[in-house]
This record gives sequence, structure tokens and C-alpha cells, in this order.
Amino acid sequence: QVQLVESGGGLVQAGGSLRLSCAASGRTFSDYAMGWFRQSPGKDREFVAAISRSGGFTSYADSVKGRFTISRVNAKNTAYLQVDSLLPEDTAVYYCAAVEAGSTSWIPRPLEYRYWGQGTQVTVSS
Repeated sequence: QVQLVESGGGLVQAGGSLRLSCAASGRTFSDYAMGWFRQSPGKDREFVAAISRSGGFTSYADSVKGRFTISRVNAKNTAYLQVDSLLPEDTAVYYCAAVEAGSTSWIPRPLEYRYWGQGTQVTVSS
């Protein structure tokens, strides 16, 4: 199975930016569709963004469209989430997730992910 490790979180002022990274190991990274999720205290984990195996297809939650960008570099076994124009309500622990994908264009549904990282904290101050 694949192991996932997130990094890049931190404390940032509203309007600021961060780039979150998800480093994968253990299996062939390009076999997996990738996703980002987040969870705030007292709230359920929510879907943020997803990217297909090839990187050619992406999907975003309405709340982050136009502000967040998901990408991947298969040669580096890494997925990224560029988070711009941050709002205090973006404060959460951000998790990356993976699932084996037979199709290079497939975008998984949120409940289909099988592997999860430990998360990285993003805190946005107002």
C-alpha cells in the first residue's frame, strides 16, 4: 500500500498563501488518484480537491474554487495543494488521500479513498 506524508501547513494571515505537499512512498505513485480533505474542530471531514492519476482531470469543492489548485508531479511522487486568498474559515487540518485508479481520468468520490496521511495544520488569522 502507499504511505502518505503531508507538509507545508502553518500560520498565515487572511489573504495569504501556502503550498501543501503530500509525499507518497511504497507503491507506484502514478497508479493512484489523489485527493485533499480538511477537518475543523467539531466538524466533519470535508472534501477539498481531487486529481486523476494523469493529472489531467481535477475536481474542487465549491468553497475553494478559484482559490485552491491541486496538482501532482508523478516523477517526484508528490501531490500539491496551492492555497491562495486564505480565509479564517479555511483553518483546519488538511489531509491527503489516495486510492488505486484503473483509469487515468477517474476522479474518485470522497468515500472511495483508501489511504490517508496524518494531516498538516493550516491556521488562518483574521
